[in-house]
Amino acid sequence: MPRAVREQQMMDAAVRTFGQLGYRAASMDEIAELAGVSKPLVYLYLNSKEELFTACIRREAKALVEAVQVGVEPGLSADRQLWAGLRAFFMHTAENPDGWAVLHRQALTHGEPFATEVVVMRNEIVAFVTGLIGAAAREAHHDPALPDRDVAGLAQALVGAAEALAGWANDTPGVSAKEAAATLMNFSWAGLENLMNGRPWQRES
Repeated sequence: MPRAVREQQMMDAAVRTFGQLGYRAASMDEIAELAGVSKPLVYLYLNSKEELFTACIRREAKALVEAVQVGVEPGLSADRQLWAGLRAFFMHTAENPDGWAVLHRQALTHGEPFATEVVVMRNEIVAFVTGLIGAAAREAHHDPALPDRDVAGLAQALVGAAEALAGWANDTPGVSAKEAAATLMNFSWAGLENLMNGRPWQRES
């Protein structure tokens, strides 16, 4: 079997083990057994438990970013682009619950260097969403009507809400990816649409 294929088998087993048991509780023996290889072979290919976990984070992060980017079709209206991106995000996290657990729970709770890897992934998604919101605002006003900082803040809020909702959806029986995406769309789009059409919420003081 080619090395690349064998490595992917090991990483599949590692993601499942890390996602279900947690980084500290997962053992290289369990990962090797699930992958159908010897523990020395896992160490030979992937060096250490820390490096294996880092490789899993990078692989799962890359897959999630690509799923969101591919899910959005250029040329659609602003609301349809946002809907497509949210649906792609929630479909991917629902179809890959162990990978999402690695990214959203394990990597963030075990400090450096793992958390930094997730921040890189998150920044990519935030940048993509920022571009979507900015483009929608320009389309609505024919100029960049929303300040850059407002657009960036909205993107951060939207991505944070999506992350929290994905964790809830994966832990709640009967909640589909489409339902989770619709929940966040209903929550976010009314406000975004008002902003894009020059009707922001006005505080009294």
